[in-house]
Amino acid sequence: LSNPLRDEKLDENSMARGEQLRNGLESLMGSTVIQEVRGRGLLNAMVIQEPKGSYGSTGKAWDLCLRMMENGLLAKPTHGNIIRFAPPLTITKEEIDTCLGIIEKSLGQLD
Repeated sequence: LSNPLRDEKLDENSMARGEQLRNGLESLMGSTVIQEVRGRGLLNAMVIQEPKGSYGSTGKAWDLCLRMMENGLLAKPTHGNIIRFAPPLTITKEEIDTCLGIIEKSLGQLD
């Protein structure tokens, strides 16, 4: 019986690509509004530094999601200052690199 998760090593890919994504996001901390990076496997999030009361559609996390969308990457803001990433299990190293490039570009476009 075929098991694509096992046969295509999607669990291994998930762990490796998730680590790649977290490492890339962590490398952007300090010079950007990224306050924290967390996750496991391909379910990851970054916490955005927000002044009190600037959550929702008026905050930096929302603005960053809009910039990323304009640049070709969809992500979901949650809880006001958290941006979630949940790429497919089949994502490649090159695609993670592309995502990180879009995130970096989008961070540079924030006011």
